[in-house]
Amino acid sequence: MAEAAQDLGRRWFHEVWNLGRREAIAEIMTPECVIHDGETDSTGPDGFYPFFDRINGSFSQMHVAVEDTLTEGGSACIRWSCTAKHTGGALGIPPTGRTIHITGMTILRVAEGKVVEAWQNWDMLGLMQQIQGHGKTAATYIGAS
Repeated sequence: MAEAAQDLGRRWFHEVWNLGRREAIAEIMTPECVIHDGETDSTGPDGFYPFFDRINGSFSQMHVAVEDTLTEGGSACIRWSCTAKHTGGALGIPPTGRTIHITGMTILRVAEGKVVEAWQNWDMLGLMQQIQGHGKTAATYIGAS
């Protein structure tokens, strides 16, 4: 079961984000799947499509790398990194052509071969600072050194 969750997580990032396959969203998640992203919850593919469309309307040359995966039972925790080029205005900011680098973590709960619930935490502030030309600041990331 844990391996199935890990494989589904890798498939999600590869097909949905790296290949931009919008149809893969409905293939991978159930209609009742709830995705918790900060204070926002979306339900099923129909609830997730607006987010997918905004990100793809804002960025090109997107590549998400799965850095680590931890699994237990039917769940997987995935640490990922992403690079993309800001080439569209779907976030309400005119395209800058800047390349962004962000990181995040996603936890997926899988049942019967599909994602039934997910939690996301990623560096939205860092993304906005980078496309606005500020780079990552100490307010975005406080390192140990």
